[in-house]
Amino acid sequence: MATRFTLRRFAALLLSFALVTMTQTSPAVARDPIDMAAAPGASEAGAIGAAPRVLTLDLTRDANDIWDRIRRGFGMPDLDSPLVAEQQLFYLNRPAFLKQVFARGGRYLYYIVDELERRGMPTELALLPMVESSYNPLAYSRAHASGLWQFIPSTGKHYNLTQDHWVDERRNVITSTNAALDYLQTIYEMHGDWHLALASYNWGEGAVKRALQRNIDDGRPAEYSYLRMPDETRNYVPKLQAIKNIVSQPELFHIELPYVANEMQFVTVSAPPGIDLGTAARHADMPLDEFLALNPGFNRPAITTPGHTFVIPADRASRFEARLAETLRSGTGWRTHTVEPGERLDAIAEQYGLTPAQLRQLNGLGSQGGVGAGHALLVPDGIDPAGALEASRLLPFASAAVRQQGLRLSGSTESASSSAGNDPQLRFNPSKASPIGLSSSRVAGAVAGRAEAGKPVRGSDARRSKTTAKDARERAPAERASAAGRARTSGSDARKAASGRAATPKAGSATTNAAKPSVREGAPARAKGNPTGGKNAPATAQGKLTKPAR
Repeated sequence: MATRFTLRRFAALLLSFALVTMTQTSPAVARDPIDMAAAPGASEAGAIGAAPRVLTLDLTRDANDIWDRIRRGFGMPDLDSPLVAEQQLFYLNRPAFLKQVFARGGRYLYYIVDELERRGMPTELALLPMVESSYNPLAYSRAHASGLWQFIPSTGKHYNLTQDHWVDERRNVITSTNAALDYLQTIYEMHGDWHLALASYNWGEGAVKRALQRNIDDGRPAEYSYLRMPDETRNYVPKLQAIKNIVSQPELFHIELPYVANEMQFVTVSAPPGIDLGTAARHADMPLDEFLALNPGFNRPAITTPGHTFVIPADRASRFEARLAETLRSGTGWRTHTVEPGERLDAIAEQYGLTPAQLRQLNGLGSQGGVGAGHALLVPDGIDPAGALEASRLLPFASAAVRQQGLRLSGSTESASSSAGNDPQLRFNPSKASPIGLSSSRVAGAVAGRAEAGKPVRGSDARRSKTTAKDARERAPAERASAAGRARTSGSDARKAASGRAATPKAGSATTNAAKPSVREGAPARAKGNPTGGKNAPATAQGKLTKPAR
């Protein structure tokens, strides 16, 4: 008995000594890969006995890339539910879609992350445009929601986003991001919970308030996970959590995130009146579609009024400005022609060396009908119109918004859902792109005043909501009658559809008829008289959800 006890004790002591030795030497091995390479035998021995390597976040060093920087700023509580696993599987089963969307998002992530950190907001929100629009600033919904953050027209106006025949700042990456973060801050302060804030962003703060009150009245917890929500809203936060999980540990899911440098590479340059977008793209040495991806807020292919800016790669800014100055000194450019009473389009086109079809194309006019007196037409003033004509084929004209919004593409790409229809993708080749980002110092300074002015006046929200709710109830019967009238005249719409022109709901019905879901399952219909509902109405450019208007 004494012999067996001694041997067991000796074996236990030997095992303890071996464990202590490995614990003391393994950090040195992990810190010094050169020594491991020089001593392969030691490396093999360490690999046999060492525990699996766990990636850690070292906040004492600079971020490797934008994804590393995003991970460092995560601040929302994690949501763990079967819906998260379901959405995670949905994305992981579409690796080509993930790769393309992450690469496209790299164009805008630096500015978004920089602005989030400046405001002290969690960087998970930088991933929200992937849920909203797949990082497509030209995404457009059947309810006329537009841009990365999917603002409907009324919401955009509330946040001072200019929308006219020449520009639509809902698609401007800088101004729309500032407006979206203003709104997210407001609803977070309202609820004190990011999951409830995100549900409000999707479903509407008024709807979330009522759902919380129902839970309180029923004696249930007033928490996000216990709310009775439409399927679309119930899947909204799990989608963001699924993307967060993938970005947090891409190696765990065998996903390689595209490299996006964590540095300022884009600046803003004044856009002088008289320059067209095609010429500006050539001056920047960029393909037109990539130039438009950075400058998506224009409705017309030329600039005719002061106060606009271009977003340009920083290393090309000086050369770009010099070329712009040379073009302006030439005395050629673009201007507007005001239509006189009785003046015909074909006569105007001939006056400026255009065909009637080219004049219509430059101004987003349909193939039939004319324009009334006083209408301002974009016309060339001694400049070659080829660049503007090329740009006009890609731009989503304001006057034709109900027919088309988003880039016209030469080819299609994998959609986020097989049932979602065509996802409007930017023609972006990540293999040819240099590391990308947006200049925060110069860009943020240029829009600081506009962003400050865009914050809502909360004191009048309740009065505005009651008035809007009353108006919506009063308009509902007329809108239903109008819809019935349109149904009786659907024969002509069917002929248009046969020729490839898809019909789109009119703006007046966007507040009472929810768009059908595609990527997101079961898009909720917006409750009548809910003006304090979420950020926006439905967005369907790539299967967008229903978003009630604020």
